[in-house]
Amino acid sequence: MFARVLALLVKELLAVLRDGRSRAVLIGPPLLQLLVFGYAATFDLNHVPMAIYDQDHSAASRELVAHFAGAPAFEVVARLTSDAGIDRLIDSRQAALVLLIDARFSRDLLTHRPARVQAIVDGRNSNTALLIEGYANSIINDFAIGWAGSHGGRPPEAVLVTRARYNPALSSRWFIVPGIVALLTQVVTLLVVGLSVAREREAGTFDQLLVTPLRQIDILLGKGLPGLLIGMIEASAIIAAALWWFDVPLRGGVGALYLGLLLFVVSATGIGLMISALAATQQQALLGTFLFMVPSIILSGFATPIANMPGWMQTLTLLNPMRYILVIVRAVFLEGAGMATLWPQYWPMAVIGVAGLAAAGWLFRKRTI
Repeated sequence: MFARVLALLVKELLAVLRDGRSRAVLIGPPLLQLLVFGYAATFDLNHVPMAIYDQDHSAASRELVAHFAGAPAFEVVARLTSDAGIDRLIDSRQAALVLLIDARFSRDLLTHRPARVQAIVDGRNSNTALLIEGYANSIINDFAIGWAGSHGGRPPEAVLVTRARYNPALSSRWFIVPGIVALLTQVVTLLVVGLSVAREREAGTFDQLLVTPLRQIDILLGKGLPGLLIGMIEASAIIAAALWWFDVPLRGGVGALYLGLLLFVVSATGIGLMISALAATQQQALLGTFLFMVPSIILSGFATPIANMPGWMQTLTLLNPMRYILVIVRAVFLEGAGMATLWPQYWPMAVIGVAGLAAAGWLFRKRTI
């Protein structure tokens, strides 16, 4: 049995690697997506364009403006002399924040009264607006504490001191890049496995394969193992990039991470074989692969928390193997989680993998009757 499966495995790998277009699909798009997601898909704000309308023109107001100008999150692009230009800057997106300092700002500070500062934010993107508000509040609070300390005043009665566990710098790259390990591994595995049987059917060689001494289980293993092998190699390359290129810490054990990846690739292989068994052409297989991938990414918690989804949709995510692997990779990378705490994520992927492979084997028999 092993000799037959090995022969089919070598045949499948040669069929994938001998074709220049297949090699390009395995190397080019994952590398491009890694760079795009790693650098462009970020929730951090840097160089947010802001305008200043300083009605006070005092040393205190200039100090506050210097706090904003020196922060990496903001970039001063305009200084206004009246409120007439505020709407124009916001409407044209030249500024996402306009800081309006009241004319009584320094007087109120010196008399220990609340000093008014108004932040006008472009709210067309609500998530970005909330982040801008949070950054602006943090800078203003730091200024108020510093002013009170240097001028003998009373600091604010309540001061919020934040501490972020697992991600002290709150770098969104630490959140995004581990997720890319799962995302790109699924893309590559589904493409390799999803096209395997369809390629044989389109070439007319699948029927010839069925009359050989190979059994259904042999064909299933021979078609699935190349995708599993390539998926694990791809995952290893992305993990290496996460560690040494993007500087994401790996705090947990490699064994816990690779066990999760193995189960995930097995489940993706089963799904890919089901798609490939249903498709008559490579075009149908490719369409079916992308029809599965888009909902699986949306329902995985990759970008939006599953807890924010409706209840019926949260139940639907239980059938998505990517939901579980995202928990695993982020927990191992950032929290240092081990196998003992990740068993609730391991066994659902194992069940999905076994069910997918069994369904694919049944579909092979069904399509050949």
